[in-house]
Amino acid sequence: MLAIKDARVLAMTEAGCLEKATVVIDKDIIVDMGEDPKLPEECELFYAQGKYLLPGFIDSHTHIGLEEEIYRIEGSDVNETADPITPQLRALDGINFWDLAFSDALRGGVTRSLSMPGSANLIGGQAVFLKHLAARPADMVYKENWGLKAALGENPKRVYAEQKKSPITRMANASMIREALYTAARNIDREDRTAAETFQQDAIQKVLKQEMPLLVHAHRADDIMTALRIKDEFHINMIIQHGTEALEVADELQKREVPVFLGPFLINRAKVELKEISFKTPALLAQRGVKFSLITDHPVVPIEHLRVCAALAVREGLDEELALKALSIWPAEILGVSQELGSIAKGKKADLVLYNGHPLEFRSRVEMLLVDGIRWRG
Repeated sequence: MLAIKDARVLAMTEAGCLEKATVVIDKDIIVDMGEDPKLPEECELFYAQGKYLLPGFIDSHTHIGLEEEIYRIEGSDVNETADPITPQLRALDGINFWDLAFSDALRGGVTRSLSMPGSANLIGGQAVFLKHLAARPADMVYKENWGLKAALGENPKRVYAEQKKSPITRMANASMIREALYTAARNIDREDRTAAETFQQDAIQKVLKQEMPLLVHAHRADDIMTALRIKDEFHINMIIQHGTEALEVADELQKREVPVFLGPFLINRAKVELKEISFKTPALLAQRGVKFSLITDHPVVPIEHLRVCAALAVREGLDEELALKALSIWPAEILGVSQELGSIAKGKKADLVLYNGHPLEFRSRVEMLLVDGIRWRG
């Protein structure tokens, strides 16, 4: 057992900040916490006076392990551009678990991430929920097939226009996604489906049954509205990815309780869809009641700088506590894992990060980190 003693605990619960608290861990579970919990004799003590203990951060939109550090052509496994509809692809099959970015993530306090196919295809494949530290690479998979990636906007248009095939317009983007959903819906109860139909349509049918969300890449407000129309038509669960212009349609998102994996913001306006990019957006979305998590879109922004993105959002008006929630409990809630992750409480996983200063202070460093109770020292 391990007791982290006398830390400033930012629990991401109603308890707020506990100025001098001890968290007791047995293997991979938090078994007790408070100002002076009773400790067993064999418990290892780690003294953390003046240091900040938080739940491990979750980056809910990355391509970690799919777009590898250093290797450009050899390590680029994020987009399969032969067909715009590829729901059968699984990000897990392209992950390099020895990617250097996993250790970078730990340096930034990011213990878990959702890694997904890119946005070249209208339906690109299934995401995988990863943890960044484990006894062996096979154990780094937390949840398989955790959402189906889709994309609207410029990327599919550009990729397939170059091939002189559809889609080349936003109309075709929406129409082909609808066709894939409609076809899969018609085939759910068919007993004479071919093996190929079953294989390709399984993930879409899980979306239709609300067993996994559709993760829709959409920057512009008009693309977000198209995504919401598709949601309404097929009664599916949806999470908007990026949401650069989400503020323009915040009321529509809030009304449908559709969350946003928001960002990345620490980039230039490299394409027309990023015209409205601003670190002011998180604060304004929070005021409108839209739930979001902050993302890096790694490797667009290196994953270790997730907390830097949060700090810059605070500079532009986002409440500090909300910024930390957007790295922890909010992504856990959106992804349906808040019973295990996202806050510090008895019974939850020992997914913890200890900073030697406030986590949104640029000079602070990760001193220790736990992922399912496995320890990493900065």
